[in-house]
Amino acid sequence: MKEELYEKLTSYIIENQEKFYRLAFSYVKNQEDALDAVQNAVCKALAHYPELKNEEAYKTWMYQIVINESLTLLRARKRFVLADEDGLWEIPYEEKQYELHDDLYDQIGRMETDTQSIIKLRYFEELELREIAQVLKMNLNTVKTKLYRGLRILKVAMEKEEGA
Repeated sequence: MKEELYEKLTSYIIENQEKFYRLAFSYVKNQEDALDAVQNAVCKALAHYPELKNEEAYKTWMYQIVINESLTLLRARKRFVLADEDGLWEIPYEEKQYELHDDLYDQIGRMETDTQSIIKLRYFEELELREIAQVLKMNLNTVKTKLYRGLRILKVAMEKEEGA
């Protein structure tokens, strides 16, 4: 039974590796950190898959691990400031293919972490609301409330941007 779950999980990871990378990149905004987050998430998932209580929830479980690893890298990055021997700041490389610098994406980045996650999972990863609730370990009604509140905030912010 666990071998079957392992096979499902590994094939799911292989099929969706670009989605996981894109999700991680949307948080960390750096190629190396996104790759690290996905690699760490895959390692954790493969190491801890026997602990998965609901074997049908491996998809949402994997998204949850990717988000958690991305947030962990962000917290770690805040603690360290990168500079070389001369004290010059290191400029991170950003992969142009995944660069998402438009007004809408910037506005999403300014929202609280839960709302950001909900909007990204709903509209960028196309997860259903109940799957998002499982990934973020929230009540379905809380997910709905935060989503619709976030969308209202986005609408107002984008109208201000267009009017400015």
